[in-house]
Amino acid sequence: MGKRRYRAQISNSKDTSSLFFLSILCLYYTSAHCQESRQVTPPFPSTPTHSKNGLERILVSIFLGVLTGLAGAVVFAFVVRFLVRYLKRTPILKGPVIFSPKITPKSLQSALENENQLLGSSSNGKYYRTVLDNGLTIAVKRFEPFEIGSPERQSKSVKRRIQQELEMLASLRHRNLMSLRAYVREPDRFSLVYDCVPTGSLEDAMNRVRENELQLGWEVRLRIAVGVIKGLRYLHFDCAPQILHYNLKPRNVILDAEFEPRLTDFGLAKLTPNLDRATSGYSAPECFQNCRYTDKSDVFSFGMILGVLLTGRDPIDPFFGETASGGSLGPWLRHLQQAGEAREALDKSILGEEVEEDEMLMAVRIAVVCLSDMPADRPSSDELVPMLSQLHSF
Repeated sequence: MGKRRYRAQISNSKDTSSLFFLSILCLYYTSAHCQESRQVTPPFPSTPTHSKNGLERILVSIFLGVLTGLAGAVVFAFVVRFLVRYLKRTPILKGPVIFSPKITPKSLQSALENENQLLGSSSNGKYYRTVLDNGLTIAVKRFEPFEIGSPERQSKSVKRRIQQELEMLASLRHRNLMSLRAYVREPDRFSLVYDCVPTGSLEDAMNRVRENELQLGWEVRLRIAVGVIKGLRYLHFDCAPQILHYNLKPRNVILDAEFEPRLTDFGLAKLTPNLDRATSGYSAPECFQNCRYTDKSDVFSFGMILGVLLTGRDPIDPFFGETASGGSLGPWLRHLQQAGEAREALDKSILGEEVEEDEMLMAVRIAVVCLSDMPADRPSSDELVPMLSQLHSF
């Protein structure tokens, strides 16, 4: 009986231990299962909507990145371009700007401050003669590109543009051009320095011829005409961009000691907004009509100079006011040439040998063509050089 109870107690004890052990296993399994359930993905798989939203976010991010990059590149390019333009901008120079080793800033400044001899004047300034400390004689043009009270006087951009043009003109080199040797910028004007030629201008020479103070034969007059047209051809065809004279007349043709011509005042019209280009008798008809100036307008002015050399007459001579003369030098020459009476137009002081007269009559025909009313009917300066050079050997 006692043994039976003992065995029952042992059996109960074993059952209790087994239950306790099973309970612990159950708790451990449940705890482990809960931890795994926290780490695994949600019980429901991703839907197609979630995948589509993710793709849109990626595309939007790429687009915004590209757009930001482009905007940054544009801003960077703009900044670089601004800096390059700023660094390349021509500084406004102060004091004398010298292009000749014979001139020093100090000697030029000192000469300009002294009283100078007036040589002449034009619509955009006056010419003076002065001497430097080293004995060099120079011609100075007081160039006044601005009207009194004009706001452009204070404009730095305008001053910079004028400075660039003057430096370009100073770089030109040709036998028949007056080279710019230096310039000085002043508050309301520029002093332009050139070589001083004692012979004077073609206008001075022709005035002396009319007063019988000077003899100019046909050979010398033809040399002058050829030199003038060679200077024009250089400006029209050898310079880039093309340079127009705008103000070609005997006063702006300087003669050296051997009567070799040099053009002056060329290219200054771009710097002179107030220059009246239709005030002289040497201006082309289009200057009065539509103010459209071309290289053929310069050719018309050359035709007038050639006519003056052939006839010895000034275009403003009262003779041309008579009805029989046609009103001006051009129509008068054309009328005589068409009537076969061109010899009547020639300056009597140069009539002589028959060969020279033939050359002069051919030159009259060239002058008449240059003085055509329509620019398209006039030859170019490039065509005129061989036409005139073939009249005589130069």
